Amino acid sequence: MAVVGYFGTFIYRDGQWQQRSGAGPELVVDVHDSDIATIDYRPAPAGRGRFYLGHQPRDYFGDPEASNPVDVPAEVEAFLGWAGATLGRSPRAEDVRPLLAEHAGQPSTDDAVEDTVVRLLALIDVPVPPGFGLEDG
Repeated sequence: MAVVGYFGTFIYRDGQWQQRSGAGPELVVDVHDSDIATIDYRPAPAGRGRFYLGHQPRDYFGDPEASNPVDVPAEVEAFLGWAGATLGRSPRAEDVRPLLAEHAGQPSTDDAVEDTVVRLLALIDVPVPPGFGLEDG
């Protein structure tokens, strides 16, 4: 029997985890099969606002059309600016950058991307969402 990883989408806005996306600044964490976490932060500078933890979809699926390439240094800088303006806390770039998926073949330091998400949330002082990482069903 194949083991299925964790899937879940979480939206942080107005100081708490929400059920739906809305107006105003927010952080969206979307975990795919414990291997990819898409991190969207809004508002973001033009051309920015999304990066990945674990693997980039284009590498994970072996399909360059699965996701746009990520300019990791630019995303780190934009995310730090967003975190400072939105959350009042901006971690150091050297703490955030190693968490981002950069390119194919990059070894992950965590067995499951959920662990990387928890590390990122700790850096920006955002609590772990209720039920995060618990298997569905």
